[in-house]
Amino acid sequence: MQVFNVQGMTCGHCVKAVTRAVQAQDAAAQVEVDLAGKQVKVQSQLSAEQLLEAIREEGYQAESA
Repeated sequence: MQVFNVQGMTCGHCVKAVTRAVQAQDAAAQVEVDLAGKQVKVQSQLSAEQLLEAIREEGYQAESA
């Protein structure tokens, strides 16, 4: 499980956008978004850098927690 701090998420649309971005790179990825805590947990075969890039390409500031 990889955990990322993601800034800029404010609503359900943001949750869907981040989830779609990660799953576009790894269809089998399991994504859990905590809006209040501004964290995204991902179970994936991809590296943290690949996952961060996918989230950043959606327009969110992200870093490993």
